Parts: sequence; structure tokens; C-alpha cells
Amino acid sequence: MEFIHSRITGLVEIKPRIFKDERGFFFESYHQKLLTQHGIPASFVQDNQSFSYKGVLRGLHLQLPPHAQGKLVRVITGRALDVAVDLRDGSPTFGQHETFLLDSAQNNMVYIPEGFAHGFLALEETILQYKCTNFYNKSVESGILWNDPELDIRWGAGQPVVSAKDKELPSLKEFLRQTR
Repeated sequence: MEFIHSRITGLVEIKPRIFKDERGFFFESYHQKLLTQHGIPASFVQDNQSFSYKGVLRGLHLQLPPHAQGKLVRVITGRALDVAVDLRDGSPTFGQHETFLLDSAQNNMVYIPEGFAHGFLALEETILQYKCTNFYNKSVESGILWNDPELDIRWGAGQPVVSAKDKELPSLKEFLRQTR
């Protein structure tokens, strides 16, 4: 596995070694020892999976402490633009984001630590799967509006399909007012 550490501390893209032959391919999608060596927690307690049609945008979601979640995200089929926004108190990159192109042909993954909002845009029909470091807890679910001008995320989609719930998420400024 190749580990590519982002300019935002804690975000790590992971590219597995893929072994291909006439039968297909094989790769390790999770290797506890290697992930731990690169600062990624070894304790995942829940797996989630979603299917999205091309043009669907989900996010930006997070859970607040004490039930914050780190996520190991990958695309099983399709391609997605995956986005992580740093919301960690005191972080020098607070409010900044990083984007990753997750592609089932590459089988790359990204680790998103606790304290980040997460979202993605399906660039084609996509099954996205992620492992979580904490259980889902509805009482602390939160998020930020996907198209907040302050974040200036370049989604590359004019009119994505966004749920009514996600359209009602607060701006970064409103989020900070609500959570501080």
C-alpha cells in the first residue's frame, strides 16, 4: 500500500497494490498494521455503504463529539469526488478542504479523521463504502452546506441532486455559531 499524506494533517490517501492477471485482480483493502503505522486508527466499529446515481451530492456531514467519527472511504464501483473539510478546533487548516478522486478502477481510499465534514459527488453511478471509528448517533449529527461560498469547494457540477435535508444544512458561520 502507498500512503499519500495530504497538506491537511490527518488526511491520507491510500493506494493499494493491485495484482492483476487473466482471472481479474486482487488487493488488500484493509491492513490494520500498515494503517496503524501511518497514523490511522485500527478500531473501526461500523461499515456504511451507499449507492448514488450520477450527479448526486451527499454532504457535507459529520458527527460532533463525543461521538465524532473517523472514516476510511472507498468506492466499490464508479467514481466520486470526495471532499473533507477541516473543522478541528485550533487546527492551522481550519475551514480548508481537500478533494480526492476515488475511482473503482484504482481502488484508492481516503482516511478522514474525526473533526472533518465529509461529502461526495457521484461522477457516475457509484457505490461508496466507508468504515467508521464510532457508531452513528443521530443526536450529534451535523453538517455544513455543500455550496457555502466561504468554503469555495469546486465540485464541478452545476446542478447536483441534493437531498432536502442537505439543502437545509447551515453555512460554516452558522455551524460555528450553533456549536461554539
